[in-house]
Amino acid sequence: MQQNQPANFKNRIGFVLASVGSAVGMGNIWMFPYRVGQYGGAAFLLIYFGFVALFGWVGLSGEFAFGRLTGTGPIGSYAYALRSRGKKGGGVLGAIPLLGSLGIAIGYAVIVGWVVRYCWGAVSGSLFAVGSEEYFGQITGPFGSLLWHGVVVLVTVLVLARGVLQGIEKVNRIIMPAFFVLFLVVAVYVGFLPGAAEGYRYLLIPQWEKLLDPMTWVMAMGQAFFSLSITGSGMIIYGSYLSKKEDIPRAAMQTALLDTCAALLAGFAILPAVFAFGMDPASGPPLIFITLPKVFAQMPGGRFIAVLFFLSVIFAGITSLINMFEVCAEAVTTHLKLPRKAAVVLVGALAFAAGAFIEFEPYLGKWMDAITIYVVPFGALLCAFIIYWVLGGKRIGEELVLGRKKALCRAFLPTARYLYVGLAVLVFILSIICGGIG
Repeated sequence: MQQNQPANFKNRIGFVLASVGSAVGMGNIWMFPYRVGQYGGAAFLLIYFGFVALFGWVGLSGEFAFGRLTGTGPIGSYAYALRSRGKKGGGVLGAIPLLGSLGIAIGYAVIVGWVVRYCWGAVSGSLFAVGSEEYFGQITGPFGSLLWHGVVVLVTVLVLARGVLQGIEKVNRIIMPAFFVLFLVVAVYVGFLPGAAEGYRYLLIPQWEKLLDPMTWVMAMGQAFFSLSITGSGMIIYGSYLSKKEDIPRAAMQTALLDTCAALLAGFAILPAVFAFGMDPASGPPLIFITLPKVFAQMPGGRFIAVLFFLSVIFAGITSLINMFEVCAEAVTTHLKLPRKAAVVLVGALAFAAGAFIEFEPYLGKWMDAITIYVVPFGALLCAFIIYWVLGGKRIGEELVLGRKKALCRAFLPTARYLYVGLAVLVFILSIICGGIG
């Protein structure tokens, strides 16, 4: 282990919680509930569960194993894979998903800053003193949220500066259970509101005819793929900090299960409340920043519930940012030879400086579209191909069986090489055609 590298995760629980923290993000909270209802309710869920199981089993396991095998991030890992074939240029390829993570982090930090501002607005009451549209407009203009955006970056940097055990693992051990508890409290409270049953019907009543609509399958696949944070970078770096004694496929499936539970919990907390007050369950930023504040304003005890809700969203956002910043900081530490703390500060400063110029909501939207539609899906596809075709099934299979008490399922490698990589190609193509599916 290099001198500047942080220690490994202490055990599988810490690793899984950190991985779940990376996976659980805004997509679980504002996109998942809407898509479930729009594309078939329980019918959509059945397809979604199938894709989550598949992508968790071979996709997440592959990225974890790739990182543990190489002991480094995407640049070093991709270079290792190509060297195994006598080729050069792997480091350049590895920079593509790394830039995807940095690009998402830049925009994501701005959005989490908005959530922090909303949480403070719920605490102080200023959120309810004006209309949610006006409040949202106040913070999404040019340089409209520098303070809150800066707080988010600073907190993330401080966590990472403490390394894996005292920073990433320790924080996720606290934040992720707190996330589930807070959302559970909100969901239970919302369940007793008059009219909440309509939200449950929206989520759970199967619209079987939607199974004949190709877009139902496309959106379920995209939601599952990106919900697990299979981007060819972040999960590789967490895998590089994992002990050889741990069972990777088991940890991957536990991560996928908890991520799915988080998405369902968000749906049960948000949609019943929206329907209880006759609001439109729109997707994207309007759901969290415009629709829900109107709901909280009308709800008995709504101010308290708003604080809990936005606090839990902050937790989801920070844990995702920790992973994005970490993969970038590791690259700076390893390849530019900077001390870890200096690397973390450099990444944070770069993310904040770049993000400051896209705080204007239309600019941010264009930035995130470019990154999530083109860069991230291509990075994920590239990683899948390099793991299962360049590095090869035999070598990654040897890594996957370490820490297991039984052999890898015979269907694992054929499923990964043909079905998973084929679907990764499809995700990339459909993401461009549809203007984003995750």
